[in-house]
Amino acid sequence: MSKSSRRSFLASSAAAGAAMSFTAKSYAQVPGANARVGVGFLGVGGRCQQHIDVILKMRELNKPVAPVAVCDVWDGQVVANLIRGRGLYPSAERCGLNRDDRNHVSKDYRKILEQKDVDVVCIATPDHWHARMAIDAMQAGKDVYMEKPMTRTIAEAIAVVDAAQKLNRVVTVGVQSMADPTWLAANEYVKAGNIGHVLQGQTSYFRNSSVGQWRYYPLTREMSPTTVDWNMWLGHAFKGVDDQPLGPTPAQMPFDRAVWAQWRCYWPFGGGMFTDLFVHQTTHLIAAMGLKFPGRVTGGGGLYMEYDGRDVPDVATVVADYEEGCQVIISATMLNDVQLGETIRGHLGTIKFSPTGRADYLKGFEVYGQYPAGGPSKPKDADSKPIHEYVNPKFASPKNGVEDSATYALWDNFLECVAAKRRMTLSTPELGAAAFSTVNMGANSYRNGKVYFWDKDGRAPKEADSSWATKLEARSKKRDTPSQVQGWTGGDRGSKLVPPAYQRLEGPWVNGADPAPAGN
Repeated sequence: MSKSSRRSFLASSAAAGAAMSFTAKSYAQVPGANARVGVGFLGVGGRCQQHIDVILKMRELNKPVAPVAVCDVWDGQVVANLIRGRGLYPSAERCGLNRDDRNHVSKDYRKILEQKDVDVVCIATPDHWHARMAIDAMQAGKDVYMEKPMTRTIAEAIAVVDAAQKLNRVVTVGVQSMADPTWLAANEYVKAGNIGHVLQGQTSYFRNSSVGQWRYYPLTREMSPTTVDWNMWLGHAFKGVDDQPLGPTPAQMPFDRAVWAQWRCYWPFGGGMFTDLFVHQTTHLIAAMGLKFPGRVTGGGGLYMEYDGRDVPDVATVVADYEEGCQVIISATMLNDVQLGETIRGHLGTIKFSPTGRADYLKGFEVYGQYPAGGPSKPKDADSKPIHEYVNPKFASPKNGVEDSATYALWDNFLECVAAKRRMTLSTPELGAAAFSTVNMGANSYRNGKVYFWDKDGRAPKEADSSWATKLEARSKKRDTPSQVQGWTGGDRGSKLVPPAYQRLEGPWVNGADPAPAGN
Protein backbone atom coordinates (compact mmCIF):
# COMPACT_ATOMS: atom_id res chain seq x y z
CA MET A 1 0.00 0.00 0.00
CA SER A 2 1.37 3.46 -0.88
CA LYS A 3 1.94 6.10 1.82
CA SER A 4 -0.92 8.20 0.47
CA SER A 5 -3.22 5.18 0.37
CA ARG A 6 -2.17 4.28 3.90
CA ARG A 7 -2.97 7.79 5.12
CA SER A 8 -6.39 7.79 3.48
CA PHE A 9 -7.06 4.36 4.92
CA LEU A 10 -6.24 5.54 8.43
CA ALA A 11 -8.25 8.75 8.08
CA SER A 12 -11.33 7.02 6.69
CA SER A 13 -11.09 4.27 9.30
CA ALA A 14 -10.94 6.81 12.12
CA ALA A 15 -13.80 8.87 10.72
CA ALA A 16 -16.00 5.82 10.21
CA GLY A 17 -15.21 4.54 13.69
CA ALA A 18 -16.02 7.88 15.26
CA ALA A 19 -19.32 8.10 13.43
CA MET A 20 -20.32 4.74 14.85
CA SER A 21 -19.26 5.41 18.45
CA PHE A 22 -22.02 5.51 21.07
CA THR A 23 -21.08 5.05 24.72
CA ALA A 24 -23.07 5.50 27.91
CA LYS A 25 -21.00 8.63 28.60
CA SER A 26 -21.76 10.21 25.21
CA TYR A 27 -25.45 9.37 25.63
CA ALA A 28 -25.57 11.07 29.03
CA GLN A 29 -24.12 14.26 27.55
CA VAL A 30 -26.87 14.87 24.98
CA PRO A 31 -30.07 16.79 25.80
CA GLY A 32 -32.85 14.69 27.25
CA ALA A 33 -30.66 11.64 27.76
CA ASN A 34 -31.28 11.22 31.47
CA ALA A 35 -34.72 9.71 30.99
CA ARG A 36 -35.19 6.07 30.11
CA VAL A 37 -36.26 5.40 26.53
CA GLY A 38 -39.23 3.03 26.45
CA VAL A 39 -39.45 0.74 23.41
CA GLY A 40 -42.70 -0.71 22.08
CA PHE A 41 -42.36 -3.65 19.68
CA LEU A 42 -44.99 -3.92 16.94
CA GLY A 43 -44.91 -7.36 15.32
CA VAL A 44 -42.87 -9.71 17.51
CA GLY A 45 -42.09 -12.52 15.06
CA GLY A 46 -38.74 -14.10 14.29
CA ARG A 47 -36.84 -10.99 13.20
CA CYS A 48 -38.13 -8.96 16.13
CA GLN A 49 -36.60 -11.41 18.58
CA GLN A 50 -33.21 -10.06 17.52
CA HIS A 51 -34.40 -6.52 18.28
CA ILE A 52 -35.56 -7.66 21.70
CA ASP A 53 -32.13 -9.27 22.21
CA VAL A 54 -30.51 -5.89 21.55
CA ILE A 55 -32.70 -3.90 23.94
CA LEU A 56 -32.32 -6.50 26.70
CA LYS A 57 -28.54 -6.43 26.24
CA MET A 58 -28.51 -2.63 26.38
CA ARG A 59 -30.53 -2.69 29.58
CA GLU A 60 -28.09 -5.25 30.99
CA LEU A 61 -25.28 -2.82 30.15
CA ASN A 62 -27.12 -0.10 32.10
CA LYS A 63 -28.02 1.97 29.09
CA PRO A 64 -31.17 4.05 29.69
CA VAL A 65 -33.50 1.97 27.51
CA ALA A 66 -36.01 -0.78 28.24
CA PRO A 67 -38.76 -2.80 26.54
CA VAL A 68 -42.12 -1.56 27.79
CA ALA A 69 -44.74 -2.91 25.35
CA VAL A 70 -45.35 -5.61 22.75
CA CYS A 71 -47.97 -6.08 20.05
CA ASP A 72 -48.73 -9.03 17.82
CA VAL A 73 -51.83 -10.60 16.29
CA TRP A 74 -50.72 -14.11 17.35
CA ASP A 75 -50.87 -15.44 20.91
CA GLY A 76 -47.50 -17.05 20.26
CA GLN A 77 -45.80 -20.35 20.85
CA VAL A 78 -42.48 -21.74 21.97
CA VAL A 79 -41.28 -24.98 20.38
CA ALA A 80 -37.86 -26.28 21.39
CA ASN A 81 -35.35 -26.08 18.52
CA LEU A 82 -38.06 -24.72 16.21
CA ILE A 83 -39.79 -21.54 17.46
CA ARG A 84 -38.02 -19.22 19.87
CA GLY A 85 -40.34 -16.94 21.83
CA ARG A 86 -42.32 -15.67 18.85
CA GLY A 87 -45.73 -14.10 19.27
CA LEU A 88 -47.44 -11.90 21.83
CA TYR A 89 -47.24 -13.70 25.15
CA PRO A 90 -43.81 -15.38 24.80
CA SER A 91 -42.36 -12.01 23.77
CA ALA A 92 -44.05 -10.27 26.70
CA GLU A 93 -42.45 -12.83 28.99
CA ARG A 94 -39.02 -12.25 27.42
CA CYS A 95 -39.43 -8.52 28.04
CA GLY A 96 -40.54 -9.03 31.65
CA LEU A 97 -44.04 -7.68 31.00
CA ASN A 98 -47.28 -8.79 32.62
CA ARG A 99 -49.30 -10.65 30.00
CA ASP A 100 -52.51 -9.42 31.60
CA ASP A 101 -51.55 -5.75 31.14
CA ARG A 102 -53.77 -5.00 28.14
CA ASN A 103 -52.28 -1.53 27.75
CA HIS A 104 -48.77 -2.85 27.14
CA VAL A 105 -49.46 -6.37 25.80
CA SER A 106 -51.99 -6.06 23.00
CA LYS A 107 -53.04 -7.34 19.59
CA ASP A 108 -53.98 -3.78 18.59
CA TYR A 109 -51.00 -1.52 17.88
CA ARG A 110 -53.09 1.58 18.53
CA LYS A 111 -53.30 0.67 22.20
CA ILE A 112 -49.47 0.63 22.35
CA LEU A 113 -49.25 4.06 20.71
CA GLU A 114 -51.53 5.50 23.41
CA GLN A 115 -49.04 4.70 26.17
CA LYS A 116 -47.03 7.63 27.52
CA ASP A 117 -44.08 5.43 28.50
CA VAL A 118 -43.61 4.26 24.90
CA ASP A 119 -41.09 6.69 23.42
CA VAL A 120 -40.05 4.74 20.31
CA VAL A 121 -41.55 1.86 18.39
CA CYS A 122 -39.90 -0.96 16.50
CA ILE A 123 -42.00 -2.07 13.52
CA ALA A 124 -41.25 -5.63 12.43
CA THR A 125 -44.61 -6.63 10.96
CA PRO A 126 -45.25 -7.83 7.40
CA ASP A 127 -44.58 -5.11 4.84
CA HIS A 128 -48.18 -4.06 4.21
CA TRP A 129 -48.44 -2.68 7.78
CA HIS A 130 -45.17 -0.71 7.90
CA ALA A 131 -46.34 2.67 6.58
CA ARG A 132 -49.65 2.82 8.46
CA MET A 133 -47.97 2.01 11.77
CA ALA A 134 -45.00 4.32 11.18
CA ILE A 135 -47.14 7.33 10.29
CA ASP A 136 -49.55 6.70 13.18
CA ALA A 137 -46.61 6.35 15.56
CA MET A 138 -45.04 9.63 14.42
CA GLN A 139 -48.37 11.40 14.76
CA ALA A 140 -48.54 10.03 18.30
CA GLY A 141 -45.16 11.62 19.05
CA LYS A 142 -43.02 8.49 18.78
CA ASP A 143 -39.74 7.97 16.97
CA VAL A 144 -39.56 4.92 14.73
CA TYR A 145 -37.18 2.05 14.01
CA MET A 146 -38.80 0.28 11.06
CA GLU A 147 -37.65 -2.93 9.47
CA LYS A 148 -36.73 -3.09 5.82
CA PRO A 149 -38.26 -2.83 3.35
CA MET A 150 -39.63 0.36 4.81
CA THR A 151 -43.01 -0.07 3.08
CA ARG A 152 -44.91 -2.19 0.56
CA THR A 153 -45.48 0.54 -2.04
CA ILE A 154 -43.54 3.54 -3.30
CA ALA A 155 -46.35 5.95 -2.40
CA GLU A 156 -46.14 4.68 1.18
CA ALA A 157 -42.36 5.20 1.30
CA ILE A 158 -42.73 8.80 0.15
CA ALA A 159 -45.50 9.36 2.72
CA VAL A 160 -43.27 8.07 5.54
CA VAL A 161 -40.47 10.44 4.47
CA ASP A 162 -42.89 13.36 4.35
CA ALA A 163 -44.29 12.54 7.78
CA ALA A 164 -40.83 12.25 9.32
CA GLN A 165 -39.78 15.59 7.89
CA LYS A 166 -43.01 17.41 8.74
CA LEU A 167 -43.22 16.04 12.30
CA ASN A 168 -39.44 16.16 12.85
CA ARG A 169 -39.34 12.56 14.07
CA VAL A 170 -36.28 10.33 14.06
CA VAL A 171 -36.75 7.34 11.77
CA THR A 172 -34.26 4.65 10.88
CA VAL A 173 -34.75 1.82 8.39
CA GLY A 174 -33.40 -1.54 9.54
CA VAL A 175 -30.90 -2.28 6.80
CA GLN A 176 -28.19 -3.87 8.93
CA SER A 177 -25.37 -3.28 6.46
CA MET A 178 -25.71 0.50 6.88
CA ALA A 179 -24.01 0.04 10.26
CA ASP A 180 -20.90 -1.10 8.40
CA PRO A 181 -18.49 1.85 7.90
CA THR A 182 -17.13 0.23 4.72
CA TRP A 183 -19.84 1.81 2.57
CA LEU A 184 -19.21 5.34 3.87
CA ALA A 185 -15.47 4.87 3.34
CA ALA A 186 -16.12 3.72 -0.24
CA ASN A 187 -18.31 6.76 -0.91
CA GLU A 188 -15.58 9.12 0.31
CA TYR A 189 -13.12 7.40 -2.01
CA VAL A 190 -15.51 7.46 -4.98
CA LYS A 191 -16.66 11.07 -4.80
CA ALA A 192 -13.06 12.30 -4.59
CA GLY A 193 -12.67 11.04 -8.17
CA ASN A 194 -10.25 8.24 -7.32
CA ILE A 195 -11.84 5.69 -9.66
CA GLY A 196 -12.79 8.26 -12.28
CA HIS A 197 -16.28 8.59 -13.66
CA VAL A 198 -18.54 6.05 -11.93
CA LEU A 199 -20.05 3.75 -14.52
CA GLN A 200 -21.60 0.71 -12.90
CA GLY A 201 -22.34 -0.95 -9.57
CA GLN A 202 -23.08 -4.63 -9.15
CA THR A 203 -24.51 -6.61 -6.26
CA SER A 204 -26.38 -9.84 -5.57
CA TYR A 205 -28.15 -11.86 -2.88
CA PHE A 206 -28.06 -15.50 -3.93
CA ARG A 207 -29.48 -18.21 -1.67
CA ASN A 208 -30.34 -21.89 -1.87
CA SER A 209 -32.92 -23.93 -0.01
CA SER A 210 -34.22 -27.47 -0.37
CA VAL A 211 -37.66 -26.47 0.97
CA GLY A 212 -38.07 -23.19 -0.95
CA GLN A 213 -37.29 -19.66 0.20
CA TRP A 214 -39.26 -18.56 3.27
CA ARG A 215 -40.83 -22.02 3.61
CA TYR A 216 -38.35 -22.61 6.42
CA TYR A 217 -40.60 -20.52 8.67
CA PRO A 218 -42.41 -23.39 10.44
CA LEU A 219 -46.15 -23.99 10.49
CA THR A 220 -47.79 -25.50 13.57
CA ARG A 221 -51.31 -26.68 14.30
CA GLU A 222 -51.58 -24.06 17.05
CA MET A 223 -51.50 -21.35 14.37
CA SER A 224 -55.22 -20.95 13.76
CA PRO A 225 -58.00 -18.32 13.67
CA THR A 226 -58.39 -18.99 17.40
CA THR A 227 -54.87 -17.77 18.21
CA VAL A 228 -54.36 -15.36 15.28
CA ASP A 229 -56.45 -12.21 14.78
CA TRP A 230 -56.73 -12.76 11.03
CA ASN A 231 -58.93 -9.71 10.46
CA MET A 232 -56.36 -7.44 12.08
CA TRP A 233 -53.44 -9.07 10.28
CA LEU A 234 -55.03 -8.65 6.84
CA GLY A 235 -55.63 -4.97 7.54
CA HIS A 236 -58.71 -4.63 5.35
CA ALA A 237 -60.39 -2.32 7.88
CA PHE A 238 -57.48 0.15 7.72
CA LYS A 239 -56.80 2.60 4.90
CA GLY A 240 -53.41 3.17 3.33
CA VAL A 241 -51.97 6.40 1.99
CA ASP A 242 -53.88 5.81 -1.26
CA ASP A 243 -57.13 5.55 0.72
CA GLN A 244 -57.39 1.87 -0.18
CA PRO A 245 -57.57 -1.03 2.32
CA LEU A 246 -54.18 -2.33 3.46
CA GLY A 247 -55.13 -5.89 2.54
CA PRO A 248 -57.90 -8.22 1.36
CA THR A 249 -60.93 -9.28 3.39
CA PRO A 250 -61.22 -12.73 4.98
CA ALA A 251 -63.78 -13.58 2.30
CA GLN A 252 -61.20 -12.77 -0.37
CA MET A 253 -58.40 -14.55 1.50
CA PRO A 254 -59.48 -17.07 4.14
CA PHE A 255 -57.01 -17.92 6.90
CA ASP A 256 -54.07 -19.97 5.64
CA ARG A 257 -51.13 -20.85 7.87
CA ALA A 258 -48.71 -20.59 4.94
CA VAL A 259 -49.91 -17.13 3.89
CA TRP A 260 -49.70 -15.93 7.48
CA ALA A 261 -46.33 -17.41 8.49
CA GLN A 262 -44.64 -17.35 5.06
CA TRP A 263 -46.16 -14.12 3.77
CA ARG A 264 -43.05 -13.07 1.81
CA CYS A 265 -44.10 -15.60 -0.84
CA TYR A 266 -47.27 -13.66 -1.71
CA TRP A 267 -47.65 -10.33 -3.54
CA PRO A 268 -50.44 -8.80 -1.38
CA PHE A 269 -48.09 -8.66 1.61
CA GLY A 270 -44.55 -8.36 0.26
CA GLY A 271 -42.34 -8.31 -2.81
CA GLY A 272 -40.37 -11.54 -2.60
CA MET A 273 -36.64 -11.22 -3.15
CA PHE A 274 -37.10 -7.84 -4.87
CA THR A 275 -38.03 -6.02 -1.68
CA ASP A 276 -37.01 -8.45 1.07
CA LEU A 277 -33.44 -9.15 -0.11
CA PHE A 278 -32.52 -6.76 -2.92
CA VAL A 279 -33.28 -3.76 -0.72
CA HIS A 280 -30.42 -4.77 1.62
CA GLN A 281 -27.88 -4.67 -1.18
CA THR A 282 -29.32 -1.72 -3.05
CA THR A 283 -29.35 0.51 0.02
CA HIS A 284 -25.67 0.19 0.84
CA LEU A 285 -24.53 0.13 -2.78
CA ILE A 286 -26.25 3.36 -3.81
CA ALA A 287 -24.99 4.94 -0.58
CA ALA A 288 -21.43 3.97 -1.54
CA MET A 289 -21.85 5.17 -5.12
CA GLY A 290 -23.49 8.50 -4.28
CA LEU A 291 -26.92 7.83 -5.75
CA LYS A 292 -30.54 8.14 -4.67
CA PHE A 293 -33.56 7.65 -6.94
CA PRO A 294 -33.02 5.95 -10.32
CA GLY A 295 -33.83 7.42 -13.69
CA ARG A 296 -34.96 4.25 -15.45
CA VAL A 297 -35.59 0.72 -14.13
CA THR A 298 -36.32 -2.63 -15.71
CA GLY A 299 -36.80 -5.95 -13.97
CA GLY A 300 -36.60 -9.49 -15.28
CA GLY A 301 -36.75 -13.02 -13.99
CA GLY A 302 -39.28 -15.74 -13.42
CA LEU A 303 -40.66 -18.50 -11.26
CA TYR A 304 -38.70 -21.39 -12.76
CA MET A 305 -38.53 -24.10 -10.09
CA GLU A 306 -40.20 -23.21 -6.79
CA TYR A 307 -43.63 -24.39 -7.90
CA ASP A 308 -45.06 -24.68 -4.39
CA GLY A 309 -48.02 -22.29 -4.58
CA ARG A 310 -46.05 -19.08 -4.17
CA ASP A 311 -46.48 -15.89 -6.25
CA VAL A 312 -42.97 -14.42 -6.27
CA PRO A 313 -40.13 -15.41 -8.64
CA ASP A 314 -37.12 -17.54 -7.74
CA VAL A 315 -34.81 -15.81 -10.27
CA ALA A 316 -34.70 -12.05 -10.70
CA THR A 317 -32.52 -9.19 -11.92
CA VAL A 318 -33.05 -5.44 -11.67
CA VAL A 319 -31.18 -3.00 -13.91
CA ALA A 320 -31.38 0.62 -12.79
CA ASP A 321 -29.95 3.53 -14.80
CA TYR A 322 -29.26 6.89 -13.16
CA GLU A 323 -29.23 10.52 -14.27
CA GLU A 324 -25.75 10.68 -12.68
CA GLY A 325 -24.50 8.71 -15.68
CA CYS A 326 -24.20 5.17 -14.32
CA GLN A 327 -26.00 1.89 -13.81
CA VAL A 328 -26.72 -0.52 -10.94
CA ILE A 329 -27.33 -4.25 -11.41
CA ILE A 330 -28.96 -6.33 -8.65
CA SER A 331 -29.39 -10.06 -9.27
CA ALA A 332 -30.24 -13.30 -7.48
CA THR A 333 -31.72 -16.72 -7.58
CA MET A 334 -33.13 -18.50 -4.55
CA LEU A 335 -31.79 -21.83 -5.82
CA ASN A 336 -28.01 -21.31 -5.99
CA ASP A 337 -25.90 -19.47 -3.44
CA VAL A 338 -22.83 -18.45 -5.48
CA GLN A 339 -22.67 -14.64 -5.47
CA LEU A 340 -21.79 -12.28 -8.30
CA GLY A 341 -19.73 -10.19 -5.91
CA GLU A 342 -20.15 -6.54 -5.01
CA THR A 343 -18.28 -4.12 -7.24
CA ILE A 344 -18.19 -0.47 -8.28
CA ARG A 345 -16.60 0.20 -11.67
CA GLY A 346 -15.08 3.53 -12.68
CA HIS A 347 -13.04 4.56 -15.70
CA LEU A 348 -9.80 4.59 -13.66
CA GLY A 349 -10.45 1.87 -11.09
CA THR A 350 -12.61 -0.90 -9.74
CA ILE A 351 -13.71 -1.27 -6.10
CA LYS A 352 -14.15 -4.86 -4.99
CA PHE A 353 -15.83 -5.34 -1.63
CA SER A 354 -14.35 -8.18 0.40
CA PRO A 355 -16.84 -10.84 1.49
CA THR A 356 -17.73 -11.08 5.12
CA GLY A 357 -15.70 -13.39 7.29
CA ARG A 358 -17.33 -12.56 10.62
CA ALA A 359 -20.81 -11.68 11.77
CA ASP A 360 -22.42 -8.79 9.85
CA TYR A 361 -19.34 -6.90 8.68
CA LEU A 362 -17.24 -6.88 5.53
CA LYS A 363 -13.48 -7.14 5.75
CA GLY A 364 -13.33 -3.91 3.74
CA PHE A 365 -12.57 -3.26 0.09
CA GLU A 366 -9.73 -3.22 -2.39
CA VAL A 367 -9.27 -0.95 -5.41
CA TYR A 368 -7.75 -2.24 -8.62
CA GLY A 369 -6.43 0.18 -11.19
CA GLN A 370 -7.62 0.62 -14.75
CA TYR A 371 -5.10 1.67 -17.37
CA PRO A 372 -7.04 2.53 -20.53
CA ALA A 373 -5.03 2.81 -23.71
CA GLY A 374 -5.90 3.77 -27.23
CA GLY A 375 -6.34 0.32 -28.74
CA PRO A 376 -8.90 -2.44 -28.29
CA SER A 377 -8.51 -4.68 -25.23
CA LYS A 378 -9.82 -8.09 -24.25
CA PRO A 379 -11.99 -8.59 -21.16
CA LYS A 380 -9.89 -9.36 -18.09
CA ASP A 381 -10.02 -9.78 -14.36
CA ALA A 382 -8.64 -7.14 -12.01
CA ASP A 383 -4.92 -6.77 -11.48
CA SER A 384 -3.48 -9.03 -8.81
CA LYS A 385 -2.19 -6.10 -6.71
CA PRO A 386 -4.59 -3.43 -5.42
CA ILE A 387 -3.71 0.24 -5.58
CA HIS A 388 -5.67 1.02 -2.40
CA GLU A 389 -7.05 -0.98 0.52
CA TYR A 390 -9.57 -0.23 3.22
CA VAL A 391 -9.72 -2.46 6.30
CA ASN A 392 -12.99 -2.24 8.18
CA PRO A 393 -12.33 -1.32 11.84
CA LYS A 394 -15.52 -3.17 12.81
CA PHE A 395 -14.06 -6.33 11.34
CA ALA A 396 -10.65 -5.78 12.84
CA SER A 397 -11.95 -5.10 16.38
CA PRO A 398 -14.80 -7.51 17.12
CA LYS A 399 -17.02 -7.32 20.20
CA ASN A 400 -18.82 -10.16 21.93
CA GLY A 401 -22.23 -11.65 21.20
CA VAL A 402 -25.19 -9.38 20.54
CA GLU A 403 -23.00 -6.27 20.81
CA ASP A 404 -21.08 -7.38 17.73
CA SER A 405 -24.16 -7.41 15.51
CA ALA A 406 -25.03 -4.73 12.99
CA THR A 407 -28.54 -4.69 14.44
CA TYR A 408 -27.06 -3.59 17.79
CA ALA A 409 -25.02 -0.89 16.04
CA LEU A 410 -28.09 0.44 14.21
CA TRP A 411 -30.04 0.61 17.47
CA ASP A 412 -27.08 2.28 19.16
CA ASN A 413 -27.03 4.99 16.51
CA PHE A 414 -30.83 5.32 16.44
CA LEU A 415 -31.10 5.85 20.19
CA GLU A 416 -28.27 8.38 20.13
CA CYS A 417 -30.15 10.29 17.42
CA VAL A 418 -33.41 10.07 19.40
CA ALA A 419 -31.71 11.53 22.47
CA ALA A 420 -30.07 14.29 20.42
CA LYS A 421 -33.25 14.90 18.37
CA ARG A 422 -31.17 14.44 15.23
CA ARG A 423 -32.85 12.92 12.18
CA MET A 424 -29.66 11.93 10.34
CA THR A 425 -29.35 8.26 11.34
CA LEU A 426 -27.08 5.74 9.65
CA SER A 427 -30.06 4.49 7.62
CA THR A 428 -32.42 7.38 6.93
CA PRO A 429 -35.92 7.06 5.47
CA GLU A 430 -34.79 9.27 2.58
CA LEU A 431 -32.17 6.69 1.60
CA GLY A 432 -34.59 3.88 2.37
CA ALA A 433 -37.24 5.34 0.06
CA ALA A 434 -34.74 5.68 -2.79
CA ALA A 435 -33.52 2.09 -2.42
CA PHE A 436 -37.02 0.69 -2.00
CA SER A 437 -38.35 2.61 -5.00
CA THR A 438 -35.57 1.15 -7.15
CA VAL A 439 -36.32 -2.48 -6.31
CA ASN A 440 -40.09 -1.98 -6.26
CA MET A 441 -39.93 -0.50 -9.75
CA GLY A 442 -38.00 -3.62 -10.73
CA ALA A 443 -40.69 -5.85 -9.27
CA ASN A 444 -43.43 -3.93 -11.06
CA SER A 445 -41.44 -4.05 -14.29
CA TYR A 446 -41.22 -7.84 -13.99
CA ARG A 447 -44.90 -8.22 -13.14
CA ASN A 448 -46.27 -5.74 -15.69
CA GLY A 449 -43.82 -6.26 -18.55
CA LYS A 450 -42.93 -2.56 -18.67
CA VAL A 451 -39.93 -0.28 -18.16
CA TYR A 452 -40.33 2.61 -15.72
CA PHE A 453 -38.91 6.12 -15.38
CA TRP A 454 -38.73 7.97 -12.08
CA ASP A 455 -40.78 11.18 -12.24
CA LYS A 456 -38.79 13.58 -10.04
CA ASP A 457 -41.54 16.18 -9.92
CA GLY A 458 -44.34 13.71 -9.20
CA ARG A 459 -42.09 11.59 -6.94
CA ALA A 460 -43.51 8.45 -8.48
CA PRO A 461 -42.73 6.00 -11.29
CA LYS A 462 -44.19 6.39 -14.76
CA GLU A 463 -44.05 4.29 -17.92
CA ALA A 464 -40.88 4.76 -19.92
CA ASP A 465 -40.49 5.68 -23.57
CA SER A 466 -37.56 6.09 -25.97
CA SER A 467 -36.45 9.43 -24.51
CA TRP A 468 -33.73 7.92 -22.27
CA ALA A 469 -31.69 6.73 -25.23
CA THR A 470 -32.42 9.71 -27.45
CA LYS A 471 -31.40 12.33 -24.88
CA LEU A 472 -28.09 10.55 -24.22
CA GLU A 473 -27.42 10.27 -27.94
CA ALA A 474 -28.11 14.01 -28.25
CA ARG A 475 -25.56 14.73 -25.51
CA SER A 476 -22.99 12.72 -27.41
CA LYS A 477 -23.62 14.71 -30.57
CA LYS A 478 -23.01 17.92 -28.57
CA ARG A 479 -19.75 16.53 -27.13
CA ASP A 480 -21.25 17.08 -23.69
CA THR A 481 -19.46 16.42 -20.40
CA PRO A 482 -20.60 13.49 -18.19
CA SER A 483 -22.90 13.88 -15.21
CA GLN A 484 -21.39 12.82 -11.89
CA VAL A 485 -22.55 11.11 -8.71
CA GLN A 486 -23.76 13.19 -5.77
CA GLY A 487 -21.01 14.87 -3.76
CA TRP A 488 -18.46 14.56 -6.59
CA THR A 489 -15.32 16.66 -6.04
CA GLY A 490 -13.08 14.97 -8.60
CA GLY A 491 -13.34 17.56 -11.36
CA ASP A 492 -12.90 15.90 -14.74
CA ARG A 493 -10.61 13.19 -13.38
CA GLY A 494 -11.22 9.98 -15.30
CA SER A 495 -14.20 11.57 -17.00
CA LYS A 496 -12.88 12.66 -20.40
CA LEU A 497 -11.85 10.77 -23.49
CA VAL A 498 -8.58 11.57 -25.23
CA PRO A 499 -9.44 11.59 -28.94
CA PRO A 500 -6.73 10.28 -31.26
CA ALA A 501 -5.22 12.82 -33.59
CA TYR A 502 -6.86 11.27 -36.63
CA GLN A 503 -10.31 11.89 -35.16
CA ARG A 504 -10.09 15.44 -36.46
CA LEU A 505 -10.71 13.94 -39.89
CA GLU A 506 -14.31 13.04 -38.96
CA GLY A 507 -17.38 14.94 -40.07
CA PRO A 508 -19.96 14.88 -42.88
CA TRP A 509 -18.92 15.91 -46.35
CA VAL A 510 -21.19 18.70 -47.59
CA ASN A 511 -21.23 19.55 -51.28
CA GLY A 512 -18.19 17.36 -51.76
CA ALA A 513 -16.02 19.40 -49.37
CA ASP A 514 -13.70 17.62 -46.94
CA PRO A 515 -14.63 18.80 -43.41
CA ALA A 516 -11.14 18.08 -42.06
CA PRO A 517 -8.70 20.98 -41.63
CA ALA A 518 -5.89 21.24 -44.12
CA GLY A 519 -2.57 19.65 -43.30
CA ASN A 520 -1.56 16.27 -41.94
